[in-house]
Amino acid sequence: MSADTTTRIETEVLGFVKERTGLELGAAEDLFATGAVTSLFAMHLVTHVEQTYGVSVTGSLLKLDNFRSASAVAALVTTLRQEP
Repeated sequence: MSADTTTRIETEVLGFVKERTGLELGAAEDLFATGAVTSLFAMHLVTHVEQTYGVSVTGSLLKLDNFRSASAVAALVTTLRQEP
């Protein structure tokens, strides 16, 4: 995926976080360290990513590091879209 697509995913994820938390964060900011994301909100984020990007996050991919920042989410989506 192009850098443009990665940036769009990051922007969309940050918009989702801002809409629900009121916090405006940067793409590389740790969502959990800022307090923006709780464990319950993390599950909403997983569901949002799956529905928005048509991917399935299962097994070993369902870990905090893949959702720690908007950049991490974008990398995960990119990886999942490249799978056969």
